[in-house]
Amino acid sequence: MPGDMTPILDAVRKYHVDQQDNRAFVPGVTEIWPAGAVLDEEDRVAITEAALDLRIAAGRSSRKFESAFARKLKRRKAHLTNSGSSANLLAVSALTSQQLGDSRLRPGDEVITVAAGFPTTVNPILQNGLVPVFVDVDLATYNTTADRVAAAIGPRTRAIIIAHALGNPFPVAEIAQLAEQHDLFLIEDNCDAVGSLYDGQLTGTFGDLTTVSFYPAHHLTMGEGGCVLTANLALARIVESLRDWGRDCWCEPGESNKCLKRFDYQMGTLPAGYDHKYIFSHVGYNLKATDVQAALGLTQLAKLDGFCAARRRNWKQLREGLEGVPWLLLPQPTPKSDPSWFGFALTVDAGAPFSRAELVDFLEGRRIGTRRLFGGNLTRHPAYQNQRFRVVGELTNSDIITEHTFWVGVYPGLTEEMVAYIASSIREFVAARG
Repeated sequence: MPGDMTPILDAVRKYHVDQQDNRAFVPGVTEIWPAGAVLDEEDRVAITEAALDLRIAAGRSSRKFESAFARKLKRRKAHLTNSGSSANLLAVSALTSQQLGDSRLRPGDEVITVAAGFPTTVNPILQNGLVPVFVDVDLATYNTTADRVAAAIGPRTRAIIIAHALGNPFPVAEIAQLAEQHDLFLIEDNCDAVGSLYDGQLTGTFGDLTTVSFYPAHHLTMGEGGCVLTANLALARIVESLRDWGRDCWCEPGESNKCLKRFDYQMGTLPAGYDHKYIFSHVGYNLKATDVQAALGLTQLAKLDGFCAARRRNWKQLREGLEGVPWLLLPQPTPKSDPSWFGFALTVDAGAPFSRAELVDFLEGRRIGTRRLFGGNLTRHPAYQNQRFRVVGELTNSDIITEHTFWVGVYPGLTEEMVAYIASSIREFVAARG
């Protein structure tokens, strides 16, 4: 019989309490992170319990998390991956599957996306031999518009993949309608926006596929990890195959002959009766996560609503604290949206008596962490200089973001006192240079 873990887990809880840093916040001394994981004793216990069980591969915790997360995000299927970037790779790659017949994406087909964002939203397009079509975004929301997307649709356009910027939804209902009208696939990169609403509906529920990241900066964490979700069972099966080495078989690695037809298949030019566990229908990968990660994900998932509420509260406090400050463009929710914010973006006016770099240096000097809006205009990066892509319209705002935009944190680990200090520091800096 398995040993009793209770004494060990009780000791882990005590260890967690003993490790807590209960020192008071000291302005200018205590570091204020822009993002980070919020972990409690139940998270530490969950990881320890999975490790003591030696659940070192994907197993029961992974399946339990997938089921619970799919219910939470109102999708039929969720497939856990080793990162959000892998989730994007799987989502785009799934659309190239021969199992989709004439609907599948082929090399040279175009995929509309935005220029101002994170590279791993775009990279799977290139990795599949497809052509990114870049459009600009609006300032203040940092999202593109349905009009821009509509203008980018050409004869070879087959799909759209866009991220909800810093948790702020893009006009996803209108863009989903465009996709339906033009027979395009839509992938929502929901990595920064779990819990966000557009017109009362959860982001991640409008597209054919949606992706999520569980990196420590995100709404809930597994340390590393990601997820692909869909309501389309055919797409879900393709994603699973691609994630699991490209296998045609759907049995879990520890299962044998669950379908009772393991030695009855004939596929490709293989001999009849070839072991179905070793028949490969896709050029796939092993992009699974582990049960240790999933065990942490389950305890984090129980706290998701509270995390989202804290993000909204911190963002609102910052927005109110900076209202009326000159020379700074403050962020705005996309109309009809209720964002579960990832960060608080600020754009310094080009005519301001100070630069973005000077403001950032001042904040960093006060131990207030800042980040750029990811890659800014991705077309300006060396990685894309010799890649094939198309640009529709001017990327004026993407360039402004590259030069003048940064963001500060709103994650649940920030206290009201910390958020107030961020706002007062910004106000003090601007006033001194006004």
